[in-house]
Amino acid sequence: MNKYTILLIWDSEAKVWFAINNDIPIALEHASLDMLIDKVKLATPEMLEINNKTHTGITLLLKMETQVVMA
Repeated sequence: MNKYTILLIWDSEAKVWFAINNDIPIALEHASLDMLIDKVKLATPEMLEINNKTHTGITLLLKMETQVVMA
């Protein structure tokens, strides 16, 4: 089974979530975390197929991170 870790980053300045993984590769953004996760689930198999990687039976590990700009 293929596992991929997707880093979900909150950018407090831009007020959006980013989803990043270089192995798939994928880079998405959305203001809503739930909507971003839905976008990741839809885009991942397609991007894996485009890059000639196994796109069925995959596991996604979603890791969340926040970034805060201190003045």
